[in-house]
Amino acid sequence: MVATGARVRLGGPLLQLDAVHKRFGTHDVLLDIDLTLHSGEVMAIIGPSGSGKSTLLRCINQLEPPTSGRVTLAGVTIEAGRPPSRRDLLQLRRAVGMVFQSFNLFPHLTVLRNVCLAQERTMGRSRQEAEAVAMKLLRRVGLEDKAQQYPSRCSGGQQQRIAIARALALEPQLMLFDEPTSALDPELGLEVLAVMRELAEGGMTMIVVTHEMHFAESVSNRVVVMADGRIIEEGPSETVMRNPQNARALRFLNAVKDR
Repeated sequence: MVATGARVRLGGPLLQLDAVHKRFGTHDVLLDIDLTLHSGEVMAIIGPSGSGKSTLLRCINQLEPPTSGRVTLAGVTIEAGRPPSRRDLLQLRRAVGMVFQSFNLFPHLTVLRNVCLAQERTMGRSRQEAEAVAMKLLRRVGLEDKAQQYPSRCSGGQQQRIAIARALALEPQLMLFDEPTSALDPELGLEVLAVMRELAEGGMTMIVVTHEMHFAESVSNRVVVMADGRIIEEGPSETVMRNPQNARALRFLNAVKDR
């Protein structure tokens, strides 16, 4: 089982969160989150709706700047309350690829152009270079034959796999997945999970917010359970999923077991 950590040899810390807190108005969404992720590790974050899971991902890549605390990623440290330099922010975001619940593809561009555009704009690749990378990645996610199609001609599962290829094209050190199968029916979701499993087996560092309990146990090294803006349990995947010690975590897992 992957969760034993036997899949890859873990490297040093790639991501560290220190006392990350996020408040929207008077509502505290994240409460002093401490978290460390090592290179080559796959972390699954689970928990009830409204527990702050998606906000945590957005704080990591600074789409939502934390109210307080510190984020260190790939050697870049950003302190809440101190506006980061443009250089540091760009370096941090280049280290992270993110796949959202919604696919966020450009409907007026072909699949190939969707995967190429960011490469050309942010990495300075020529159109020819970007297309070579894009075709390689589309082949990897099983969609080489869709290169000249428009997203509207692709299924939801195919569109999410295109979004994964687009994120990978920027060569991130860390991939964030925010409920990537929640908008898909089970059969299409399996297509996306298969690609994610292949990425994990290839050593990609990943944080996956998910409601897919089997995926969390069988693919990740570590599971984090969140509730009410806090981490309430954390540990090796099989241990957390099968023998949680926190009563709230146990109640959540009993509710979603076998779903």
